[in-house]
Amino acid sequence: MPVHHLHLLLPFALPSAADAATALHGLQGAALERLLARATLEERVIGEDFQRTLPHERWIARRFGAVTPTDKRYSDDAPLAPFMLLADGGTPGDASWACIEPVHVRIAHDHLVLIDPDTLGVHTEEARALLETARPVIEDLGVTLQAPTPLRWYVSGEALGALAGASPLRATGRNIEIWLPHEARTGERSRAWMKLQNEVQMAWFEHPLNLDREGRGLPAINSIWLHGQGTLRAVNSPFARVMSDAAATRGLALAAGVEPARAPESFAALASGHEQGHEQGTALVELDPFSAPFIEQDWARWNASLKTLEAAWFAPALDALGQGALGKLSLTLCGDTGSVTLGVTRADLRKFWRRRPIAALLIE
Repeated sequence: MPVHHLHLLLPFALPSAADAATALHGLQGAALERLLARATLEERVIGEDFQRTLPHERWIARRFGAVTPTDKRYSDDAPLAPFMLLADGGTPGDASWACIEPVHVRIAHDHLVLIDPDTLGVHTEEARALLETARPVIEDLGVTLQAPTPLRWYVSGEALGALAGASPLRATGRNIEIWLPHEARTGERSRAWMKLQNEVQMAWFEHPLNLDREGRGLPAINSIWLHGQGTLRAVNSPFARVMSDAAATRGLALAAGVEPARAPESFAALASGHEQGHEQGTALVELDPFSAPFIEQDWARWNASLKTLEAAWFAPALDALGQGALGKLSLTLCGDTGSVTLGVTRADLRKFWRRRPIAALLIE
């Protein structure tokens, strides 16, 4: 059955201009190059270096209506924690929630650096042991804690106030000083959060689990990171189907009354699983093979991921457009500060005079 409209959301798929030559090696002549050349540019968002949220987080929050143009901090707002909590099986209710994750903060020469939480290799048993130690410390401060998954916990309480925290991948590899949570209204460092964080750090200092990790040459889990604070609000899905492995995207879909699915492995898998009744709707698929290599500046691995998507998604989608089996393909390509959204139809493929080099999309 034909797919009416496929929208691919691709976090960290847009390298900086400085890294483009290495990252995009081998793209010439590829299906993605043709799609980008023929597509219509529908939206271009230029972000800023010190925004605390990521472009794909802001994009998905805006598309579902979790933020609106009238919000005071609209340009940098992505209050996704309550939706993540919902996706993880928790109960947000009408309280304000923030997500916290156990992390490793490395001591550099004269500052502290956050390490990508996904690279720590924390096992479920380790996470549960850390939670068992941290829970009474957190709750003794008058903060409510829900931990429906081992590695993502959620906190709520008037004592925390309204906090602006940075997404972990926004701060990863950087001096954490400017990225630490601050009071959203005043911009001052949050004393309530600093106290909670310090109490947990002390509880984990020389924890047997950390001593064991260090003995095996692994980084200790020595701190927690807060982000995404907000309250659950009514949202609407512009998509008939939502396929993603990201908790925020899945939670937004659930809140909008759409049962999310895991992201399929390929365009062929999507087409073969297409259900009756969705042919006139838009299917959102979020694919995220780029985040880790982008953050680590491993452009060879990033390029390998691009080639994998070329074979599994871009080339089959281009073929489906040409045959009329796909009505429209939209692509939202995100970097670490901005994003671009393009749309291409079968008719667009015949506009041979269109020439848009990939360099025209890159964000400085």
